[in-house]
Amino acid sequence: MTKTKKVAIVILNWNGIKLFPDFLPSIIEHSQGENIEIIIADNGSTDNSLNYLKTNFPSVTLMDLETNYGFAKGYNVALDKIDAEYFVLVNSDVKVEKGWIEPCIKHFEKDDKIAAVQPKVLSFNQPEYFEYAGAAGGFIDKYGYPFCRGRILDQVEKDEKQYETSSEIFWATGACMFVRAEVFKNSGGLDADFWAHMEEIDLCWRLKNQGYKIVYEPQSVIYHLGGGSLEYGNPRKVFLNFRNNLYMLYKNLPKQKFTRTLLSRMILDGVAAFKFLAGMEFKAFGAVLKAHRDFYKNLSLLKAKRKALQEKVIVNNHKQMYDESIMWKFFVQKKHKFTDLNFN
Repeated sequence: MTKTKKVAIVILNWNGIKLFPDFLPSIIEHSQGENIEIIIADNGSTDNSLNYLKTNFPSVTLMDLETNYGFAKGYNVALDKIDAEYFVLVNSDVKVEKGWIEPCIKHFEKDDKIAAVQPKVLSFNQPEYFEYAGAAGGFIDKYGYPFCRGRILDQVEKDEKQYETSSEIFWATGACMFVRAEVFKNSGGLDADFWAHMEEIDLCWRLKNQGYKIVYEPQSVIYHLGGGSLEYGNPRKVFLNFRNNLYMLYKNLPKQKFTRTLLSRMILDGVAAFKFLAGMEFKAFGAVLKAHRDFYKNLSLLKAKRKALQEKVIVNNHKQMYDESIMWKFFVQKKHKFTDLNFN
C-alpha cells in the first residue's frame, strides 16, 4: 500500500455497545498503519456507546452524528466529513482476519475502473460456513432477487475453498465494502430514501451502469454476526426489503426490460404476500402491502431519480446479472448451490 493512499475504516454504530468487546479489537489489531484511520460514526445511540468507546478504545476516532439517520443516510453524512482515498464500510458486528485490507486495496491500485471490493464473508457463529449477507459476492436474477456465491435464498454453503478466485460480481455487501471514495461521493453515495437494506445493491448497480466494476477478493476474510440491527424475519426488515427492491428496479432497469420486469415483480410479490398469509404470518403479509403502498406513494420521486440516472448510463447489460429466475431454480428445480446454476 503506498503511503499517499489513506484508508478510512468507518463503522456506523447505533446502540451497539454490546458488540464492541467481541468485534472491535480485531479491527484495531489488524488495521495498523499510519495511513489507516478507524472511525466510529454514532447514529444517535442511546446506550452510552460514545462514553464507552472513549474509555475503552481511545485509539478510535469518534464522530457523533447526534441523530439516527438510518444506515444509508448515516453513512452519507459521515463519509461526507471524511477525507480519504478509500472508504471501508464495516458493520459493528464484523470480526476481521490479519491481512484483510491490503488484498482489497491492491485491486483499486491496479484498475481505476474498480469502484468497490468485497472480502469473503463467513459466519461469526459458524466460521466454516459463509454468512448470509454477502458470502462470496453478490448477484441478482432477472427479477431483481439478490443471491450470492455461497448463499441462495436461505441456503448457506459450507466454505470448502470453492470460491477462492477473485472475480467480478454484481454487488458488494454493506456488511464490509471497500469503495473508492471519489467514486462514492460523485455517485451521490447511498440512496438515503432506502433507510436500510439493499442500498448497497442499488449503489453497485448504479456504478456498474456507469462503467465501473465490483470485485470479490477471497484473500480478505471477515466474519459477520448478522441480524445486528433487525433480526431476520422481522416485519420491518420484510417491508424494507420488498420496498427497496422495487425502488432499486425502478431506478436502474434498462428501458427494454423495465415494464416487463416490474410487472412480473408485482405478481411475484403478490404470490409472496399470500404465502405469508397462508402461513399465518400476518405481520409479514402487511409488510408487503405497506411496501407496495410506499412504492406507489413515491413514484414521482422515483421517476425523477430514474431520469437523472438514465442520463449517466454507459453499460446496461451486465454478465453478473443472472438472466433466469432464481426462485424457479431454487423451488422448482431444487438448485440450492451457486455451482448448480451454471452461471459464471
